[in-house]
Amino acid sequence: MGIPRFMPWFNKKITDPLLLILRRGAEPNQLALSVALGLTLGVFPIFGVTVFLCGLAIALLGSRCHAPSVMLANFISAPIELSLVVPFLRLGEVITGGSHFPLTTDALKKVLTGKASHEVLLSILHALLGWLVASPFILAVLYVILLPCSKFLVHKFAPLPSSPKKPLSPFTDIRLKKMDAGWMNVNLKM
Repeated sequence: MGIPRFMPWFNKKITDPLLLILRRGAEPNQLALSVALGLTLGVFPIFGVTVFLCGLAIALLGSRCHAPSVMLANFISAPIELSLVVPFLRLGEVITGGSHFPLTTDALKKVLTGKASHEVLLSILHALLGWLVASPFILAVLYVILLPCSKFLVHKFAPLPSSPKKPLSPFTDIRLKKMDAGWMNVNLKM
């Protein structure tokens, strides 16, 4: 897939949803937290579980997070998830002092034939432990990095206010006269 063919997909799946989120008036703090949370949960080392984790986080946090941002960040983090499985596995092995799971073709043959089921289960637990230890740091670092970015983006792409503070025309002057039995008399001069 070349770059010219990749761009329409990228625009449709990432750029357009992000611009839609920004134009609907997301709060910068909420946006930064939501994206950091989506990315952190999106690199969970068990494939296929991240959507459920993000849904659970959205349900627990409610209005404190922005659900579309969490899910978009989760979608974006899929390739990152694949690249972080081995570092999470190695971190878990270091923490537990466990044996080093070999990532060789012989180990793959053992996994495929079912001869390494105990080692595979142990390596999954090590990867989970590595993610559990690293995830608070990942979340904090991402939030600190994303907060200024989200402030800039929200300011740049914020929608125009629906009711301007200045009159629409310098010739329009609206004055309230008095309240009379619930009715308001308005005097317009042009």
